Amino acid sequence: MATAKIVYASMTGNNEEIAQIMEEQFENLGVEVDTTEASQADASDFEDVDICVVATYTDGEGEIPDEAQDFYDDLQEEDLTGKIYGTCGSGDRFYGDHFCATVDDFDHTFAQTGATKGAESVKIDLAAEAEDIENLDAFVKELVAKANANG
Repeated sequence: MATAKIVYASMTGNNEEIAQIMEEQFENLGVEVDTTEASQADASDFEDVDICVVATYTDGEGEIPDEAQDFYDDLQEEDLTGKIYGTCGSGDRFYGDHFCATVDDFDHTFAQTGATKGAESVKIDLAAEAEDIENLDAFVKELVAKANANG
C-alpha cells in the first residue's frame, strides 16, 4: 500500500480544507495518509512515505508563510530521491504576479531534493469550489498513479 504525507499551512482555513479534501481522496484510493500542519511537521517525515504533498498559501509579496519557513528551509536539505511530490495551495488573484507564488517555491525546492513531480501544481483562488475539488481529486489520482508506477 502506498503512503502519503500532506503538510499544509493555512491562515484562513482554505488550505486546511484543501488538505482534508486530498486526504479523503487518498483514502478513497487505498493510500495510507498522514496530514500535519507545517509548524508541527519535520521535512524528514517525507523520507518515510511514497508521496509528499505541500498545500500552502502565499504571504505578503510572495513570501513563505512564517509557520512554514522552518519546514521550507529544512526541506532544502532533504534527499527525497525515489519519492513522488505534488504542490498545491490557495491564494488571491488580487495579488497578481504573487498569486500562489509559494506553491511554485515549494515545487522548485522539491525538484532540488531529487523527488519526482507527480502532477502539475493546483492553484486555487480563495476557497475550493466544485471545479477545484475535481482538480484536487485528479491531482491526487495522478500522484497515486505515478507512485504505483514508481514502486
